[in-house]
Amino acid sequence: MPTNYFAGAPDKWPELPPLQDWQDTCTTLHMWTQIVGKIRLELSPDVNHCWGSTLYVSTRGLTTSPIPYGIFTFSIHFDFVAHALRIFTSEGREYSFPLQSMSVADFYRKIMEALRELDIEVKIFPRPVEVEVAIPFEKDEQHSSYDADAVTRFWHTLVQADRVFKEFRARFIGKVSPVHFFWGAFDLAVTRFSGRTAPKHPGGFPNIADRITQEAYSHEVSSAGFWPGTGLGEAAFYAYAYPTPEGFNKYPVQPQAAYFHDKLGEFLLPYDAVRTAKNSDEALLSFLQTTYDAAATLAKWDRLALERNISHR
Repeated sequence: MPTNYFAGAPDKWPELPPLQDWQDTCTTLHMWTQIVGKIRLELSPDVNHCWGSTLYVSTRGLTTSPIPYGIFTFSIHFDFVAHALRIFTSEGREYSFPLQSMSVADFYRKIMEALRELDIEVKIFPRPVEVEVAIPFEKDEQHSSYDADAVTRFWHTLVQADRVFKEFRARFIGKVSPVHFFWGAFDLAVTRFSGRTAPKHPGGFPNIADRITQEAYSHEVSSAGFWPGTGLGEAAFYAYAYPTPEGFNKYPVQPQAAYFHDKLGEFLLPYDAVRTAKNSDEALLSFLQTTYDAAATLAKWDRLALERNISHR
């Protein structure tokens, strides 16, 4: 059985291995989540900002939540406790197979066979998005690693981040996204909206249509999230605003370990700075709050109308 990384202090967060030590597993799992996410995308109603396609942190891993199919629903679960892919239908049927070292092509074949066994037919666009090199799923024999211990640590990190993100989300009464996992960029995110429209986004992200990006950023946002290290080299929390208000990069944010990354155009907070903090929850909440303060103050959001007075809760 995997180690209980929550043992000990209530705010102790799991240690993640350096990305270079589990990069192959991270990339393989990323592609697997894209396949599952595209299944949800194909069959679910088209919700604004692609919210109808995301995954969610669960008590055992990641889940799609119910997906409609005809007169019944089904859900797909990455079970990172038993290390299995599980599919359940509202008709009481289920199918599962082990999560272990296998190529993306094998995973794609297995999940499509599993869906057919459950009388679910679906066709997806079989190429990954938001990555520089987009190998078609059915041809991807290159990515095939599965380090169960690293995956467990990553999931337990998501559990902690999801919990704190939800506390931060509850402070806002304007339009705000769920806390959800975007399989495109492989990140957990939560986004607040000012209510005002934004300038047309220039797009330009790899292997994703500009119209998707432009719809995602159709309105002013302050967004925050967590990456396991993809594109950065180390696990980190991030925060950005669109459009970026003047002076955003110079705004004083907390905690001390947070900094502005000029190339990314975002504030970053290394995961280890949160994990090793005296109070990890408060360290992360201070980052989320002060980076939001930067966006909302500099862009002159109507904060009295959008924020909950948490001091009276």
